Amino acid sequence: MNVSLLANTLIGSEIIKIGNEVNDMKRKGAQIANLTIGDFDSSIFPIPKPLEEAIVKAYREGHTNYPPADGILPLRETVVEILKDRYELDYSLNEILIAGGSRPLIYALYLALIDPGDKVIYPAPSWNNNHYCHLSSANGIAIETTVENNFMPTANQLKPYLKGATLLALCSPLNPTGTMFTQQQLEEICDIVIEENKSRKADEKPLYIMYDQIYSLLTFDKEHVNPVSLRPELKDYVIYIDGISKCLAATGVRVGWAFGSEKVVSKMKSLLGHIGAWAPKAEQVAVADYFKNKTLVDEFLTSFKAQVQASLDELYNGFQHLKSDGFAVDAVIPMGAIYLTLKIDYIGKTTPTGDLLKNSADVNFYLIKEAQTAIVPFSAFGNDENMPWFRASIGGCSLQDIKDMMPRIKTALGKLK
Repeated sequence: MNVSLLANTLIGSEIIKIGNEVNDMKRKGAQIANLTIGDFDSSIFPIPKPLEEAIVKAYREGHTNYPPADGILPLRETVVEILKDRYELDYSLNEILIAGGSRPLIYALYLALIDPGDKVIYPAPSWNNNHYCHLSSANGIAIETTVENNFMPTANQLKPYLKGATLLALCSPLNPTGTMFTQQQLEEICDIVIEENKSRKADEKPLYIMYDQIYSLLTFDKEHVNPVSLRPELKDYVIYIDGISKCLAATGVRVGWAFGSEKVVSKMKSLLGHIGAWAPKAEQVAVADYFKNKTLVDEFLTSFKAQVQASLDELYNGFQHLKSDGFAVDAVIPMGAIYLTLKIDYIGKTTPTGDLLKNSADVNFYLIKEAQTAIVPFSAFGNDENMPWFRASIGGCSLQDIKDMMPRIKTALGKLK
């Protein structure tokens, strides 16, 4: 049966593919530390108890019908308050759009802005921009970043590609690296976007910024920065992506929000109205009530962040010990999110059974087999398969799981020649 060109050329999520293979092995009895999916094991990282109770209460009160297309008014009012209080950003109710997590919002933004062939610029590594470019028929330009800048793109790297571009896709803290923009880095990027937009004619599309800050409340000892706070004149050209999925360990609750120019947000609303990707009404009611209680949210965040950071630090320190023991590994100190960036430089080595590790995927599956540890190569985030960097996500593992797996990794790497 013939299907569309889009369907024929669509590539599934490499992360989900690896995660599914690991889960299949676990169902067959394998004991594997799964650091692949950017998700949480709810037995280790449960959602806040008051939020859970509020969701149950909302269902019992009968909030089971369609929500408004842009989200219920109390939740949009809560988001307006959050933006003022936590980010010093001033947005009106008609500039807020609620949806079932951040993914539909990102997809709607691409569809609202991009015509086939339009240029979209994004860093590599970054999460899913290559797939959204494919879905929207964009001309995606991946800018490879470096460890020297913590894998965050710089203005000097981006500037040569801005001419004629429609969208610059940015994320901080960044998935997959867990690293963040400094104020100076983001200011310099904002300035080149302002300069580019000033050069465009009235009938040309401006250059927009998508700023994904879904991890902005999960930062450690670093201050989150955002474009409009740094350069208010960019307000009409920045669309933010945010929500509760990561900061409340609530990936399955599916409540996200976008905010920005009403002109763009209204088109996103129309698109999602046809798709029907709304957040469930009961969850919206619960989040509206829970998130406006800053004391309650901050109490949860303090405990949650300490637990996340403890796991990230354990993994980071474990790899630093391996490095000091002479292994060809490294790690970038965690700044935010639930990810650690790992260097495992063993491409080209040979396994005890004589198999050559030809690329990062081979290294990954060797570790799954020999160390019962699964991570994700940066090739799943737009980089070359010969790049020896990987993402480790700690949301599905306990602190003890991480402690237990480090000796297994050491033994497995020690067998390679």
